[in-house]
Amino acid sequence: MPKVFIHGNPETTAIWDDLVAELALRGVTDVVRLSPPGFGAPVPAGFGATAEEYRHWLVGALEDLDDPIDVVAHDWGAGHLFGALSLRPDVVRSWAADCAGLLHPAYEWHDAAVAWQTPEVGEQVVAAMAAMGPDLLAPGLVAGGMTEAAAAASAEAFNDDMGRCVLTLYRSAAQPAMVDLGAALMAHPPTGGLVIVAPEDTYAGDTSLMLEVAERLGARTVELADCGHWWMMQRPDLAADALVAHWQAVTSGS
Repeated sequence: MPKVFIHGNPETTAIWDDLVAELALRGVTDVVRLSPPGFGAPVPAGFGATAEEYRHWLVGALEDLDDPIDVVAHDWGAGHLFGALSLRPDVVRSWAADCAGLLHPAYEWHDAAVAWQTPEVGEQVVAAMAAMGPDLLAPGLVAGGMTEAAAAASAEAFNDDMGRCVLTLYRSAAQPAMVDLGAALMAHPPTGGLVIVAPEDTYAGDTSLMLEVAERLGARTVELADCGHWWMMQRPDLAADALVAHWQAVTSGS
């Protein structure tokens, strides 16, 4: 029964290292880490990096795995998962994701996203990030809550392909795209859900928005106290406990 982990931007699979280690201590070892194209994985020929293309990519990647599948998603990994669930809710047994505030009708994109969505400004921001190089980019990620190892891996992976994917992805998701996706999911809520709430995550929307979305999706919630955007590195022990409890509840049908 594979546990599938999907990361976001600007990240690689290294963000899951500590959480996967904690899960192994709890007997969970069937782990698959998926890298979205451009984010630690090559960009296939003809792949345009829009939100719609990523959701279809994820559906295909999940179809290639053995059923039943439990998915854990973070940041844009969560965005891709929400999109995939709107198309094929049957492709997973359960799902756990942060950033549920993205689906709320009142959600407004954070400042970095607005910059990336703005023509010319976005190109300048991405170019500046690339020009920093890994040695200067990594410390900023550490300051935001990443471990040094994950920050180094993510900074090393930031290249022209990732920059292009960032711009196209965020521009394709400008509002009302996320509002429309939220409406579609709330009209037909996928089962087996867990919304992970990190109260200090400034990118994911107000905690109240996340809780409201969870209620409208019929999903369980877990709040990881004092955690921010990179909760899986800040408190991997709490996250592992919450995920194991979630999977046990799904298995028992409770």
